[in-house]
Amino acid sequence: MTKVLLSAHVLAAILVVGPITVAASLFPRYARQSLGGDDPGGRSAGTAALLHRICRGYAVVGIAVPVFGLATGAQLGVLTDAWLITSMVLTGIAAAVLVAAVLPAQQRLLAAGPDPADDSGHRRAAARLASLTGVFNILWAVVVVLMIVRPGSTTGA
Repeated sequence: MTKVLLSAHVLAAILVVGPITVAASLFPRYARQSLGGDDPGGRSAGTAALLHRICRGYAVVGIAVPVFGLATGAQLGVLTDAWLITSMVLTGIAAAVLVAAVLPAQQRLLAAGPDPADDSGHRRAAARLASLTGVFNILWAVVVVLMIVRPGSTTGA
């Protein structure tokens, strides 16, 4: 059962968190292009809207990652290990950054619409969003490293 839970946890992380990190990272570029009036045909605006939908949709499905992770940790008897507690806290922070900062910032940029007069404001907002997305991605990278290294692990790997 442990192998099934661990496999589900890892697959969920790859198939859910991966697309969020990619879509969230690409979003500021397309939002800048669409808001700066440099979007003939509206392709960048459409791409930004699609990337936002991907982030929003996968964020909902993303609850599977910690659910399978907790089930795996319980099965292995490691729920009180410091590396796992740290991973859970960082996962919670990453989720909060996504839900409370990244998704609303994306929504605001989509709602802003093109305004060449406010191009510098849009560029600043997109740059802040890119920074927030970077924080989100770094948090997940640290969680992945903790999951692989598992300080105190008895596997010897």
